[in-house]
Amino acid sequence: MTEISGGRIRAHVKFLSSDLLEGRGVGARGGELATEYIATQFALLGVKPAGENGTYFQKVSLVGSEPQPSTRLIAIPEKESEIPFRWLDDFVGVNLRQTTNEEFDAPAIFVGHGITAPEYNWDDYRDTDVRGKVVVLFTNEPPSDDPKFFTGKALTYYGRWTYKYEEAARRGAIGAIIIHTKPTASYGWDVVRSSWGREDQHERLAPGEYALSFAGWVTTDAGERVAATIGKSVDELLHMADTRGFRPVSLPLRFRVSAPTKIRQIETRNVIGRVEGADPELKNEAVVFSAHWDHLGLGEPVDGDPVYHGAVDNGTGCAMLLELARAWAALPQKPRRSALFVSVTSEEAGLLGSRYFGDHPPIPAGKIALAINYDGFQPWGRSRDVVVIGSERTSVFPVVQEAARRFNLTIAPDPQPEAGLYYRSDHFSFARAGIPAFSIEEGRDLLGKPPGTGEKLYAEWLDKRYHQPTDRYNDDWDVSGMEEYARFGLLIGTEVANSPKLPTWRDGDEFLPARQRSLAR
Repeated sequence: MTEISGGRIRAHVKFLSSDLLEGRGVGARGGELATEYIATQFALLGVKPAGENGTYFQKVSLVGSEPQPSTRLIAIPEKESEIPFRWLDDFVGVNLRQTTNEEFDAPAIFVGHGITAPEYNWDDYRDTDVRGKVVVLFTNEPPSDDPKFFTGKALTYYGRWTYKYEEAARRGAIGAIIIHTKPTASYGWDVVRSSWGREDQHERLAPGEYALSFAGWVTTDAGERVAATIGKSVDELLHMADTRGFRPVSLPLRFRVSAPTKIRQIETRNVIGRVEGADPELKNEAVVFSAHWDHLGLGEPVDGDPVYHGAVDNGTGCAMLLELARAWAALPQKPRRSALFVSVTSEEAGLLGSRYFGDHPPIPAGKIALAINYDGFQPWGRSRDVVVIGSERTSVFPVVQEAARRFNLTIAPDPQPEAGLYYRSDHFSFARAGIPAFSIEEGRDLLGKPPGTGEKLYAEWLDKRYHQPTDRYNDDWDVSGMEEYARFGLLIGTEVANSPKLPTWRDGDEFLPARQRSLAR
């Protein structure tokens, strides 16, 4: 098999996360440079264009919504003084109506986790009309050790903040405010602040489509002031939300909101390259490798640095994608199926680029055998284990197990099942289209280091560098682990590309019906 080079991976990361690319913002100069760089590398590697009109690019039309610092959120209790919240320090939020301003004064209601899941006999909106109201809720979902109840400790899509806003809009709420806690979100307020206190991208609304006038978050401390209006604490509200039989609770307050928003139309793009397969028939099918190129661009300076470099997230994944494309193109005997190398846009805003690809694939979804995603690799060197989130849900799992055996790797379980990582990266968009999909992630059992070092380093990175300007490349990085994870994915991809049968999902999986529909077309 063609060799994977850590030196080339290092060089790509160094360039993609440099100040020159200004954090690879979507709809910004740095993002355009990143896509030109990736497309140019594809061309140099002999990877053919697989985008639109003979190019490497698939256009994705989005709307940029930038909340203004003058955004106001005031709680008005029935029997107490107004409670003004401070922008960024107490709350963040955005007007999703794609208008330049939304102002309203509306009653508030606490809806627990904001979930309607009939398959689990759970409805936080039971017998309640929230039209024209602001729903207050927590992210995540009711905890359980029962794998048949919200899949136990592993978060489902019902726990994602994106679902919360989608369900609130379906219910006709005018606004939705999530009370942030680190346990329910799995990250600190600084991540929310850096991600939401800037322009975000959204899919363009269709004529007449309803959207929330305000989708926001408040800190735990701000949530305490809201909870106190009914004599509760945030912990007590969360306990209520976690309890079966929960019913919505009207809050004795109104929210007054002013959400001035700077709106612009954004034309961004996915970058797609193709290496043709060797089989006359199977070359019309493909294995996909993906990694998102975008990060947060320029933002609020931290220690004087306004560039959110995104070296780990996801300069590493892009670099590995380019090295995988080089290795596949250099194979002396090409696999039977083709390979698509896809670097997608706007992952940070909610998987928008991969979602567009899933809805508009260059070949039918039923002809895509597998999607392997690379997102955020740490520079800690090699490990004894590897995490392959979601692979056990597919018929490809025996191939994954054999590849791990050949690399002398243990397949480790999801280290953060409660964080819902399967629903937070681009493979989820492929899965929604029915395509068997998963991400490869680094293990935490690091070679040559004491037990627990990987967990300690990850916690430190999450606390100090995730979605911060400090996510920078350094020349002392150990990229040997990235080399191995790229080789591991290459082996899985070539095995699937040569398999006579198309993979699918395991019986009973939530994505199996979509796969069956795609195969029937």
